[in-house]
Amino acid sequence: MRFLTGLQPSGQLHIGNYFGAIKSAVELQEKGEAFYFIANYHAMTTMDSAETLRNNTIDLAIDFLACGLDPQKAVLFAQSAVPEVNELAWILSTVCPMGLLERCHSYKDKIAKGFSPNHALFAYPALMAADILLYNSDAVPVGKDQKQHLEVTRDLAGKINDMFGGEIFKLPEALISEVTAIVPGLDGQKMSKSYGNTLPIFGEEKPLRKLINKKIVTDATPLESPKPTEGSIILALYKLFATPEQYEEMVAAHQRGGVGYGQFKKDLFEAYWEYFRTAREKRAWLVANPDYVKQVLSDGAARAREEAAKTMTRVREVVGLTWC
Repeated sequence: MRFLTGLQPSGQLHIGNYFGAIKSAVELQEKGEAFYFIANYHAMTTMDSAETLRNNTIDLAIDFLACGLDPQKAVLFAQSAVPEVNELAWILSTVCPMGLLERCHSYKDKIAKGFSPNHALFAYPALMAADILLYNSDAVPVGKDQKQHLEVTRDLAGKINDMFGGEIFKLPEALISEVTAIVPGLDGQKMSKSYGNTLPIFGEEKPLRKLINKKIVTDATPLESPKPTEGSIILALYKLFATPEQYEEMVAAHQRGGVGYGQFKKDLFEAYWEYFRTAREKRAWLVANPDYVKQVLSDGAARAREEAAKTMTRVREVVGLTWC
């Protein structure tokens, strides 16, 4: 079984990224072959600073490794280190109906947020399909908001298979993550950089403690009174980091009364800070050893290109791009 997933280097990772993608990716490296790429081509659809893109790419590699990705078990590489992906995206584009792209939610969502309606943003699903098909992926971990793109991938793979005959591409399956929908932001909305309501995975202790204290929305229930548990942002976040016993204890404390929100926020911070302790220590080592990170990406790119070359040799032959 081969798994593949990619993350855009769009800035500082938050816990929604972790529980929605990174945690499951780290777990999957124990269950089969894992190919993980940093989607820097995709990031160019909404980013125009070369320095930012370059720095974000390295930072995401560091974060991925710090969170438990093992380069002995998984292949980590930058998307742009495998130029074959753009060749395959073009080939897939020749069978991709305009209507299919026009129906994709991601394009509409980005335009609604004010991004420029450029061709790359519109054709994003074709490049994503190439990302998946290039490495003969069996399964792709995706959130519900990305499921449509996997359906596009399967559709385009099926068109190529039907048009040129045979099983040229596998039809990958979606591994749907249910977690992303239940990671609330500090204001209760879905955690998202665009809402400015995120809790970073990494950062300095004092600013992060202050972030939790100041930004989490609570009501005006007096200290001595029971606190509502339904829709509680503190409880929803605490459940991600605490043991089941600790979580039930906090629920009971809400229901009893006599404990203020300030104490609950303190308990939340302590659980969150402890949860990522090992990752913070690993990240500090990685930052101090940049050559190691670059070597991991270089080795990963070599392995990814090896697989990409096999796919493109087969694809070029069946579509008629070779004649010798």
